[in-house]
Parts: sequence; C-alpha cells; structure tokens
Amino acid sequence: MIESFLLRARAWAWAVSLVLVVGAGLRPEVAHASHIRAGDIQAKVDTTAGRNPRRIFFKMILYTTTLPNGTQQPVDERQVTIFFGDGTSSCYLGVDRVGGRQPIPLVPDTGLNVYVFEHTYPATGSYTVSYTGENRVAGVLNMDNSGAQSFFISTTVTIDPALGLNHSPVLTSPAVDKGGINQVFLHNPGGYDADGDSLAYHLRPSQKVSLLAQDIVGLPCPGTTGNNTPISVVVPNFRFPADPGLAAGAVQVPYNGVPSSTGTGNLAPIFVQDPFTGQITWNAPGQAGTYNVAFEVEEWRRTPLGRRQIGLVIRDMQIIIVPTNNLRPNLTIPADICVVAGQSITGVVTAADGIGPGSAAQTPVTLFAYSGVRPPATFVQSTQGPPTARGTFTWQTQCSNVARLPYLVVFKAQDTPPGSGTTTTTPANQPLIDEQVWRITVVGPAPQNLTATAGVNGTGLNRTVLNWSPYTCTNASIIYIYRKVGPGPAPGACETGIPASSGYVRIGSVAPNATTFTDENLDASGTARGLARGFTYCYRIYAEFPLPAGGASLASAEACATFAGRSAQLKNVDVDVTSATAGQIAVRWTTPRPTTGVAFDGTPSYVLSRGEGQSPTTFTTVRTFTSFNDTSFVDTGLNTLDRQYTYRLDFVRTFTNGQASVTETGIPASSVRTTVVAGNPPTSFNVRWSYNVPWDNTARPVTIYRRADTPGSQFVQIATAPTGTTGGSYVDNSATLVTGQNYCYYVRTEGRYVPTGYLSSLLNKSQEQCRQLIAPPCTPVLSLQTVNCDSLAAQPQLSGSSQTYTNRLSWTLSNAPTGCNASGVSYRLYYREGPAGPFSLLTTTSQTSFTHSNLPNLGGCYAVQAVGSGGGVSDTSNVACQSNCLFFSLPNIFTPNGDGLNTVFKPRNNSPVRSVHFQAFNRWGRKVFENTTTASDPVLINWDGGGPLAGDTPGARGSKVADGIYFYLAEVEFADLNGTKRTYKGWVEIVR
Repeated sequence: MIESFLLRARAWAWAVSLVLVVGAGLRPEVAHASHIRAGDIQAKVDTTAGRNPRRIFFKMILYTTTLPNGTQQPVDERQVTIFFGDGTSSCYLGVDRVGGRQPIPLVPDTGLNVYVFEHTYPATGSYTVSYTGENRVAGVLNMDNSGAQSFFISTTVTIDPALGLNHSPVLTSPAVDKGGINQVFLHNPGGYDADGDSLAYHLRPSQKVSLLAQDIVGLPCPGTTGNNTPISVVVPNFRFPADPGLAAGAVQVPYNGVPSSTGTGNLAPIFVQDPFTGQITWNAPGQAGTYNVAFEVEEWRRTPLGRRQIGLVIRDMQIIIVPTNNLRPNLTIPADICVVAGQSITGVVTAADGIGPGSAAQTPVTLFAYSGVRPPATFVQSTQGPPTARGTFTWQTQCSNVARLPYLVVFKAQDTPPGSGTTTTTPANQPLIDEQVWRITVVGPAPQNLTATAGVNGTGLNRTVLNWSPYTCTNASIIYIYRKVGPGPAPGACETGIPASSGYVRIGSVAPNATTFTDENLDASGTARGLARGFTYCYRIYAEFPLPAGGASLASAEACATFAGRSAQLKNVDVDVTSATAGQIAVRWTTPRPTTGVAFDGTPSYVLSRGEGQSPTTFTTVRTFTSFNDTSFVDTGLNTLDRQYTYRLDFVRTFTNGQASVTETGIPASSVRTTVVAGNPPTSFNVRWSYNVPWDNTARPVTIYRRADTPGSQFVQIATAPTGTTGGSYVDNSATLVTGQNYCYYVRTEGRYVPTGYLSSLLNKSQEQCRQLIAPPCTPVLSLQTVNCDSLAAQPQLSGSSQTYTNRLSWTLSNAPTGCNASGVSYRLYYREGPAGPFSLLTTTSQTSFTHSNLPNLGGCYAVQAVGSGGGVSDTSNVACQSNCLFFSLPNIFTPNGDGLNTVFKPRNNSPVRSVHFQAFNRWGRKVFENTTTASDPVLINWDGGGPLAGDTPGARGSKVADGIYFYLAEVEFADLNGTKRTYKGWVEIVR
C-alpha cells in the first residue's frame, strides 16, 4: 500500500485546508491519454448555517501516474467533468482541482489530485454522482487495452430529511498499493462512517463509459448534445487478479492472517475482501505487473423500522506487483479490546522488516494508522528499526463513542529498500507493506448505585422502588429496567444489555435522565398486580444509545428487595377424571401469610380463574371463595381428554370504607398433559408429558402408569423417568406389549416449592391417553394455493379494513415413515397468523382440502396431521405459509376543500399493513406534517392538509398548509410473515 501523510484518517476535512503542491503538466484539453490509476468520491450534506437538506458537498480523489509515456509527459488532470445523477452535470471540465497534484512520499510514480464541488438537488431521493475520465494507465494485465479504456467511479447518496446530517463512507487509505511476487498482498481502505452507519464491502469489476465525457454533457451547458447520464459497463475482458489465466502455476503461500493458509498442496490463489473490515487479501500474486479492481462500500442505516441502505461508494483501486527479493515487514498489533466510554486506550504497535534466505537486508520501517477516530486519537512512531519499529496509539474515549459495532484502526508497516522513493527505483527496491486491523469496541458505563426498596403502594399492593445515580452519559436514549425472582448470574466482562439467558425479564423503561422507577408488577393492560409476598425480587438496569450508531451500556450491579410473608400459591392442578365432557381437575392452594406481626385488613376472598392451553393469555373466572380457609376446588364438566388447562388464583381484599380493593395475583399453573405415540415398527410407545408450573418438578422423577384398554384392567406403575422444567419423555418398549392392542397411559409428577413441609411433595396426575399399538399414520404433504398479487394490486380501492381474503389448502398422504398406515385416517388442520409461535387447531375433517375464508389478511401458516383409527397421530406435515402481498399506492393530488370528495391524503390501495409512519415536507425541506397510523385506524395516513408541526408558518401550530406541492416519506411496515418494511417517497399536490 502507498502511504500519504496527507491522507491520515480524520473526520471530514475538506481539501481547502490541505497543503498542496502545484505540479506541471499538459493542458486539460489534451488529457485523452492514459494516466488514471485509481479514485473514489466522498459526500456529505450541507452543514452551513442556512442548511439546505438538498445541498450536497462532494470531494473526489484521483490517483494519477507521474511517469512519462515514452516522450510524452504525464497528463495533469487540472479540471474534471462531474455528472450529478439528476440529469445535470458540471459541464465539460467544470470542476477545478484544489491546488496542484500532490506528491506521495517515497512513491514518486503516483500523484494525488483533490476536487471539491457541490450540487443542490431538486427533490428528495437517491442520486448517483459519477466521474468518467480518459483514460486508464496502459498495461493493466487483468483487462484488455487498458490505455484505451476510460475510468469510471460513482457514489450514490440518499436525500431524506429523516436521515439528518448524513455523511457518506470515507476511505482514508490511499487507493494504490504495491506487492511482491509470491508474497501475500494486503489492502485495507480504512473506511469509516462519521454517523456510525454500518459498512459492507464487496468486490466488483472495474468499469468504463464508452462515450467521452464531453459527448455525454448536455443542456443547460451551451453547445452540448448529450443527456448528462453516463452509462457504465464492465471493461473488456476483466478478470480478478487471482484468475488462473493471468499467472499459470501461481499458488498460495503460508499466511497466518485471515484467511489463513498453510501454503501446501498447491492451492490455487485467492483474491477476497472481508465484507466487514474491507481487508483485501491476495494469496499470492504470481505475475508482475499492474492490476485494477473495484469494490463497493454499502452504507446501511439502522432505524426503528429496520435496516435501510442509504449510500454506496465505488472505489477503483490499482495494485502494482513487482519482482523482488525484498520481503514485506511483519506487523504486530494489540489484541482486539472492549473499553468503557471514558477510559483511555493505549496500544503499542511493532514491526520488523522481513528477512529470510536470499532476501534483501532489513531496512527501517515506517508505521501508519488509519481510522475515523484520528483525530482525536493519535499515533506516534518512536523507532523505525531495524530491528524493530515501534509506535503508540492513544485514544481518550467519550460517551459519544459508544457504538454497537467496533471501531476499526488499520495499522500499516512499510519498509524502505535502498533507492526507493525515486522515479528510477528498480522493481526489486519497491517498498512493501504489512497491514492489520485492530477492533475497539466502546460500551457505555454501567448505571451506578442501583438500590431496591420494598414497600406498599396507595392501594396496599407490594411494590419496589428503584433508585440510581444520574447516568454519566447524557447522550443515552433510554434506560431499561429488568427483574428476576432471586439473584441472577453476573454478566460477562464486556457483555452489554441483559440477555434472556440470564433469566431477567424487561419490565419497563425510563428516560435517560431519570433516576427512579416503581415496580408494581403491571399486567398487559397496565393494571398493577403487585409483587408477591415471600419472594426476593432482583433488578438490573442498563442504558441504550441512539441510532444509527446504537450501542448499549454494561448492566448495573444487581439490587434486590424481599417481601416478607407468603402469597397464596397454587400447589395442585391434578387431573382426577379424563373425559371429553365430564372431566375433573382438583385445584389446591395455600393460604397467604401476612408480614410477621401484621394481620390482613379488609375482607379476604379468592378468585379462581381458568384458561385453555399451557400458557393462555385470557382467563375466565371459575369461582369466587369468600372463606379465607377455602383452599381446594374440583373443577368439573371439562374436556380433559383433548385439552390442557391452566389456573390462576387471585387473593382479593375488599373494604367497606370506600378504599379500593386489593388484588394479589399468583403465578398460574397448568395441568400435566400426556401424549402417547406408537413407535414404528409398532413395538413400543413414546410417552411424552408437558406442563408450565411455578413449582419445581425436576427434583423427583415422574411416575409412568399403564393399563391395557380392556374391561376391568387396572393402571399399574411401569417406570419412573427424570423430567425437566417443562416436561420429559419415556419410551415403553416392554416385551409384554402386543401389536394391535390398545393401551392407556398417564403420568404423575412430584414437585416442590421448598424442600420442607407440606410444599415439598406436590403430586399431580396428567390426563389418561389411550392408543392402539399399530404403525403411525402416514405423514401428510400440504399444499397452499399461491395468491396472484398482481391481480390484487390491480384492483381499485382495496385500501381499508373491510377487505377479506381466502386461502385454499389441499393435502395428500406420503409413504413416510416406512411402514406407515394410510387407511382409516382423519385430519387435524392447524393455523397460526405469523411465521413463528404456536399453532391453533383450525378444524378437524375427513376431507383432503379446506378453504379458509373471511381472513383480514392473507398472511398465515398451516400444518396438518393425520389421525389413525387407533388414535395415533402422524408426524406434522410440512408448514405451508402464505405471505401477504406487498403493494402500497399513493395518489399525487388531493383536494381538502370541504366538499367531502378526495379531502384527505390516503393510499389509493394497499395490501395489509401494521403501521405507516408518514412525514410531509415543503419545498424547503421543512417538515409540515407527521403521524403514525396502524391497521386499527379506519384510514391510513389521513392527512387533511393541516400542519400539526406548524405548517408553513413557524409557530402556527394547527394551521393549514398552503396549496402546492409537498414531498412525502412513508415508512410502511407490511403485515406479511417477514414484517417487511419499505419506504415510499414522492410528491403530492394540494389543491383547494
């Protein structure tokens, strides 16, 4: 890599402040000669006092040869032609170079040229600014006739007021590099994004434009005939440098970097780019000469609606491979680190020039550092060697540096062979480099001095009051509060946030400047349920930082609060009778205990509620008990044969003095559900059970019972088996089982809250399930008819909530598993609304097709099971999912004049959506309207021409905007299975 002291990584420093040297050369009008080596274009929005969001500043850097072409002196590119991507251009040679061509220390064969220009675009949108120059340097090996090919680079920018002061990626490392034959070649562009956007790198072929720039230039430039739109194509016969046709017999050499190679086995050369760091590795060049390759740098913005690509920089770089016995230096950098914002980082970098049998003698090594954090970070070299070069990188981090992604610091070591640095330097004495990337992750400091104080709210419910010191980093965006019953694990040394694996659950959030939070155990509706007596609740908090950089803090130290006494606790949900209509479940609980020395006030009662399934979201009251000593109930008339039930107990105290009642809600508990499936071949049964209970069933084994399904037979214990936190399984392969015979099973769990007293042996039986020992039914194969989205999109006036949809399904039986039973089957069809989550039984049928009608949207997934004559159930079929169509059409005019016709701005038609975040801007880029509508709103967007954000007149909140054209940005989240998010941009005219 060639180094320039003028290109040290720093935040955007426009070239007017550069120290430039004026170079001599030919006049621009005769610049159709081969001279261009490499280049790229950078961009940023207007940051002047009168900021115009449509005004973009650009800086282009071109690398050109300084070597003569025979008797012809090198071309001096004093002016260039720029095409702005909106149908306009700078006119021919309309952009002047800032100063002269700059020399690059120790590399006199390449000069650096800087051009600064700006452009004001007519509207929001994405635009590609480009440069085409004539021509590339001659003799590039991996394309045909390079000296006759033009040079093309471009950068795509997105103008969107919602993006704020956006900057394009900046590539701080020079775009011309040198390497040696049979040595690993490295190049890192040193890319960074000042806004913290994510960058992704991808190789691509070099490009050209067939027409001359002067022939592409069009109006309003005088005397022109072009259209201001260059059309780029791949240069003729482009091949990436590792193509075997360029160097027959080339092989990889040993390399310990990434990707590593042993250098054995005559492995073919590779030329790859790391998509995250941009590092290019060529292992290894086999042919001396000049090569060109392009790569693109994608700029991705993280928003509340998801990731969005907002920019693209295309750099075309040059690689010069020389035959030499000079070995590249070997660089040693610090290990990747994680630091807390506010800490100072010091990293020592060393390098030694390469040496080996037959190699040139070691020479002094110059060290360089590229990064978007320089300045304020510094890098100072103290020694050059030989034998060892040494430098120190120092960075005082701040809260503003917190980011989700690590900062990249690219270190480079460049040797200085004798005679290097002149235009007559021989190939054997060309400088070589080593390059490595140091990753520095900056996390937010943990919130300090968290305390948890147990107490009671105004209605008598237990609560915890949390307090902590003001958060150090004022740029944080939110503080999240997490809770867990009992102490949790300590976080890792650089683990940000609070992972789900810790057992903590998020219970709330506050503004970053808040220092207190009250936990009253709110339910989904926001109603305070209170915290249960007899438990210790532990808390941690952490801070998150705003997008696009994002990032989070370390978690706070844990703070815990204990509530004396004991809540009413369920201890049995015991299936007494298995029946489809007369099933019975015995429910038992404990009486609550108040704090020692304190009696319960008010009139106590219990409310027992029931829900269907293992984790229901809704409960129905079964019975209210007015006696404090009532602690059991037998629930009757249930379908325990086919359904699992969950119970919830509320302890309620009411008062006669007008005080609001106090309700303490216990943790729900489910019945044990057993499923029996015959094996294949039919010589065994697989018995499975599941539950969701607040006590621990894992300390004692489950007992399995079986009987033959014949008159007078009795259940007998056949085995015990371990069980987990939510269930377990057992395979009954007893030799007494007879194929074709029916057998019935149930299991009994033994749980505990604590290993003492009457809460240490909680016995709960499952329902009974009977199955015939025959081969299981064959597995169905499910098909779902695809919907014609184009047809739906073409229909007028689909917008609104009255539209319904239909899904049509059919299935056949496969022949799997081998030996399965295909006779006497019925089917259970299951449905869920999204791509994940539990299925619900939709219907039971003996048919092999089903029409699911009157759906509010198409999105949903289906699965089917076959049920055999003996009650055995097949494996579940494939899951067939239908995704909602994605279309969203907006008009370009509406007339809010009070006549009731076309009076609001809304979609012309659209497929189902979850939400629409809409913003409207006037011609000056000022936001005049913003709202978010959801699927529950009768009309999406519903803009009536008002200006809730002050309209066209500052301070005139609620006024109507003036007639005219407005630009809009609609961020739509569709109700499809993937939760697709799309952004729609355009204009609309208001006419009254």
